[in-house]
Amino acid sequence: MQSLKLKHLDSTAKTFLAFFLVTIQLGIFIGIGYIYYTTSLNPGGTIEHYNGSEIVENDIPEEFPKSLESMILTTHAHVNSFAMISLIIGFIFYFNSIVSGRFKLFLMVEPFLSTVITFLSIWIMRYINDSFVYLVMLSSILMYLCWSVMVIISLYELIFKK
Repeated sequence: MQSLKLKHLDSTAKTFLAFFLVTIQLGIFIGIGYIYYTTSLNPGGTIEHYNGSEIVENDIPEEFPKSLESMILTTHAHVNSFAMISLIIGFIFYFNSIVSGRFKLFLMVEPFLSTVITFLSIWIMRYINDSFVYLVMLSSILMYLCWSVMVIISLYELIFKK
């Protein structure tokens, strides 16, 4: 299976995979946009999104704490979909001829680890300790970076390498 490389695919397969990768990357950017919209991409906004707003005397909070049901539903949907995204992007990336060895393996495996760390940290942040917000942010950034690097390298090979 190592002899098959993205650059050696026929034009139909290259076009198909390139369109998929552009579409999945667009979905990743939309996801980051949603995170920005709901958390302002900062620790305080992230904590408030999950734990709710501070209640000031007789005011209605802007954000309510996430319920257990909402936490379970969000975790279930995201862990499963992130695993599939990581699998598909990683599978395509496996056949690139640009990156190899341990760095290739790291890029392919890291999003799975970050998915588990991110959602475990969200639960800990929600129910035990707000300080886990930093681990949520770090693992999420690393996951999105790995996905994007794999997509960009795969696209480069599909489009420009002969």
